[in-house]
Amino acid sequence: MTAFRSNRRTQLALCASGIALAGALTVIASPALAQDTTAAAAPQADDQANANAPQDIIVSGFRAALASATAKKKNSEQIVESVSSEDIGKLPDNGIGESIARLPGISAQRSAGRANIISIRGFGPDFSTTTLNGRQQTTTNDSRAVEFDQYPSEVLAGVDVYKSSEADLTAGGLVGSINLRTIRPLDVSKRVLAIGGRGTYVDQKLQPGTSDLGYRVYGTYVDKFANDRIGIALSAAYTDEPYQTRDWNAWGYGAYGPNQYGMNGIKTWSESDKLKRFGANGTIQVKASDDLMLTVDGFYSRFVDRIDQRGFEMPLNCGGGCGHDQILSYVADSRGLVTSATVKGTPVIENYANDRVASTYSLAGNLKWDNGGSTRALFDASWSRTDRKDDRLETTAGLGRALPNPTATLSYKLTDKGPVFTSDYNGASSALVLTDVEGWSGTPIQAGYDKIRKSKDDLVELRGEIEHDIGAFVKSIKVGVDYTYRTKVLTQDEAFLSPPGGATTATIPSSLLLDPVQLDRGLGPILAYDPRVLVAKGVLDFIANPFGASQAYDVTEEVWTPYAMANLNADLGSVRLTGNIGVQGIRTALTSKGATKPTVRDSYWIVLPSMNLNFRFSDDFVIRFAASQQIMRPRMDQLTNIVNFGIDNSRTPPIYVGSGGNPLLRPYKATAFDLNFEKYFGSKGYIALQTFYKHINNYIDPSAFDLNFDYSGFPKPAGNVPSSPIGQFSGPVNTHGGHIYGIEAAGTLPFDLFTKALSGFGLTGGFGYTETKVKDFAGRVTVIPGYSKYVGNLTVYYEADGFSLRGSMRYRSGFLGDFSLFSGGLDRQQVLAETVYDAQVGYDFPAQSALHGLSLYVQGQNLTNTRSATVADVNGAAFPGAWLKYQTYGRRVVGGFTYKF
Repeated sequence: MTAFRSNRRTQLALCASGIALAGALTVIASPALAQDTTAAAAPQADDQANANAPQDIIVSGFRAALASATAKKKNSEQIVESVSSEDIGKLPDNGIGESIARLPGISAQRSAGRANIISIRGFGPDFSTTTLNGRQQTTTNDSRAVEFDQYPSEVLAGVDVYKSSEADLTAGGLVGSINLRTIRPLDVSKRVLAIGGRGTYVDQKLQPGTSDLGYRVYGTYVDKFANDRIGIALSAAYTDEPYQTRDWNAWGYGAYGPNQYGMNGIKTWSESDKLKRFGANGTIQVKASDDLMLTVDGFYSRFVDRIDQRGFEMPLNCGGGCGHDQILSYVADSRGLVTSATVKGTPVIENYANDRVASTYSLAGNLKWDNGGSTRALFDASWSRTDRKDDRLETTAGLGRALPNPTATLSYKLTDKGPVFTSDYNGASSALVLTDVEGWSGTPIQAGYDKIRKSKDDLVELRGEIEHDIGAFVKSIKVGVDYTYRTKVLTQDEAFLSPPGGATTATIPSSLLLDPVQLDRGLGPILAYDPRVLVAKGVLDFIANPFGASQAYDVTEEVWTPYAMANLNADLGSVRLTGNIGVQGIRTALTSKGATKPTVRDSYWIVLPSMNLNFRFSDDFVIRFAASQQIMRPRMDQLTNIVNFGIDNSRTPPIYVGSGGNPLLRPYKATAFDLNFEKYFGSKGYIALQTFYKHINNYIDPSAFDLNFDYSGFPKPAGNVPSSPIGQFSGPVNTHGGHIYGIEAAGTLPFDLFTKALSGFGLTGGFGYTETKVKDFAGRVTVIPGYSKYVGNLTVYYEADGFSLRGSMRYRSGFLGDFSLFSGGLDRQQVLAETVYDAQVGYDFPAQSALHGLSLYVQGQNLTNTRSATVADVNGAAFPGAWLKYQTYGRRVVGGFTYKF
């Protein structure tokens, strides 16, 4: 990587940004560039970006971070959006997701209030990839999508989101790829030692024994030795923060009367989340000679998330099959939506615990050779592993098991903030016992359930590459090959929790009771205890359920990706043409093992051409055109060989029916075109109009049904079996897809471009509009998960004389969101539009102050306590006001500091 010079003023300003500074010191992440650099290449192993060294650097806080992002966008050969280290490290975001969600054309889905599910151009996380320093990473879930909780923002230098493809970008991605960058110590001009801390307050505390206060601490050390031939960078961060969620859910909507639809059942939760995470990152660089550079990266994250859920659940309309519920009266509007009702039923009081422990390891080495001549080469090797354990522990209580008569009368009324209730049920009564309240279980009787899912995700990646300079029009030719070997193994243990000795109920020891939890929406206080302690003390018996073992899977992928790319650089009159033309060949071999079917092996080739052309005018105007074929591999859990099946005796004759994975799936594939018009104002700011079109050649319908399937290879169930092994199957299959197109307006505008009187003021943001049409396996138009027609974000700021003040908003229109199910699968619901507001004020002490190097800030997050809500499809159509989920997370106030020595 090319070195650069910086003056004393630069060093002091960089250090004032605390943890953020080290990332600001890499060439492609430098917070501000005094003069233009040449085009930067796509993110690859060791964060390869080709850029000329700036002659001088002037850095100042948030404006410098925006200048860095502007320079990155301007000089890249791809279509890219960037966040510099100032915007991630120094700003006290909840995590990386919040920073990424402020970029044009990008939006986030919140989980427990954290923005950790990212959508690019209207596609959910299953359509994009995330890399660390250009290297593929393992994940903490069943899919390929990175949950950004894995990566503490404080240990990162920056993030780049690439929206167009390039032949040497081998990680894939149908709509883009996100590259997380860490520090390169040999680019630092002086030793750095910085520390920081922050305290957090959330304005709702919902349960006994939980906290509304939290904190983070972090530090960075960067130095060079041996005449600047050895560099080391170390960063570490520890988080202990609470999240508090008010959560209400409906089971769905069913018929109360002819063409009149109301809620089938309800569940109201108080959810308290305690997140503890330690993350560390280290880099060693050794300039072994003038020609040879060795870089070694290590990353570790330990993630512990303990969630306590306590709630009230009650059937409302199950046709008499759920606790003998009775609809006493109801009122429906002109659409047939029941807006109020009074129902008799049998409530269930629930105390659940959801605990996740995940450890992520990443180790990589890069050897780069460059003798200053016309040929360069590199070899890169990396390993990533994630070990995850999810333990979901459920316990239920009521007045008895399968009582003959309803035990409560409940009324509800729909409002614009979800339903409100009145109930005569005492959910905190000492008469409550542990049992199967509704009588849904057979033998054994269930007073609870325990499911433990353990996964091990391993990935090895090797890359070799050589580049040779050619001449004027074709600047250089690059050829290489990337190899990845990934295996994801999941085991699952399940057990019934039953009253001891064959009893129908079990008493809750009074010594284990906590203060009652006060639910909202009029449902009153409920009984509270820690189910972890209750089960550990043997109040309920464990009875193993062998079904859990049948859900184990082992999926292995081996992928070879040879590639070749021509880099372009030519003068066409007064216009300079830069870019590249290239091609990838991808050979995939897959092995899928499951407990209920023989191993399946599959292999295939895919060829992906790509082109990026950038027409750079002398007046800082850039026109970009990109065309490529892009793929995104299926979710790992879609490739499993698990099939759950049974016999449908309601048909004549009876047939086998089942569901499961499909190891023969092919990736999503699209032909993509981008056309951008961008006007830059040096490196201070820009405005851009970005258009795109994708023809989806191959799509995956995640839940096609009524497919013919041969069950002859499966064990036959007991009793009478169908005469034919051919039955029906539901699961993921490939379809021919459809299209998506859209337009994005984006910009960063410091107001001193217009008048010096407004120096220090400015804004940055973007707006996106997207249209899509995709058909499922049956030929019906369906919705792409994560698709929002409109997304927008805006930050207005003032920064001068050490003071900084900014306000931010991000908006997305309704979309189909993914929510994790108890089974480990996904529930897809229509999420309503939302707007989230944040604000911050900060101060950096000046150089002449005795406190120079200290920065202070206070931030308000989710200032309007914006709800996250979903609505149901009623009788085949979305009904506004037919609430399915309604969550609020509270406001968060954060105060903190960074300090450099």
